[in-house]
Amino acid sequence: MLHQGPCEPWPVDLTCCQGVPEDVDPGLVERWSTVASQILWRLSGRRWGPSCPITVRPCSRGCLEASGANVRWAAAGTVGRWVPYIDHAGVWRNAAVCGCETDCHCGSELCEVRLDGPIYDILDVTVDGQELEPEAYRVDVPNLLVRTDGGCWPGCSDLLADCDQPGGFCVTYRVGLRLDEAAIAAVSELTCQLLAACGVADCRCQLPGSVQRVVRQGVTVDLVSEPTSIWREGRTGLPMVDAWLATVNPHNLTRSSRVLSPDMRRPRVTSWRPGA
Repeated sequence: MLHQGPCEPWPVDLTCCQGVPEDVDPGLVERWSTVASQILWRLSGRRWGPSCPITVRPCSRGCLEASGANVRWAAAGTVGRWVPYIDHAGVWRNAAVCGCETDCHCGSELCEVRLDGPIYDILDVTVDGQELEPEAYRVDVPNLLVRTDGGCWPGCSDLLADCDQPGGFCVTYRVGLRLDEAAIAAVSELTCQLLAACGVADCRCQLPGSVQRVVRQGVTVDLVSEPTSIWREGRTGLPMVDAWLATVNPHNLTRSSRVLSPDMRRPRVTSWRPGA
């Protein structure tokens, strides 16, 4: 799986976190907000970003793949690929595909590569050892990196060359959906509870996982039939956290759905090399 979770904690707002002192150790806040971010990332279907930076060696999208059956008659002086086909009379003819043109694009060739997404942001792109300016490309949702400076992505790159060497073509980026205010509120609430359980907050009256109700005067304690039932349902028992999870992952999916095709060439990812 390409997306392995957040490398850094999601933003938190502790203004509504009762009992946490203002001079709380920032290291503790970072630690438990990281834990809260990892928990919510998994419970929400492993879709929210940003992820750790990923460096891939993409395969450019071929013109025939981009255009599919969108071919036209060859004209004099036409430069492009030739596609043989049989016309309505049963005669073999050639059609020319000039550039990666789609139904919603006209003009020059549309040069793009498909990355595993959704793309959160692009950190850098290197071609032949040279880093391109950010103005040379754009991202089309959810996972297309489009060249916009008039050039095109290499149709063939040297997979033995490093990213900073001639022949190399590498893209470093992060994946994941962008966090909204509801996500920040959810991770903030869970961070507060983790801080309280750690003894940072003044309020230390956190109920254990098996307690559902407590009546003080009559000393009545109700226990859930199975202490882990809430977690098995993909919920935490915290109102803000569970409200967010119910809206973004109502069916408790463990990850986002994917469609795989044997015809689509996926980018190459290097997971290990000596000295790295």
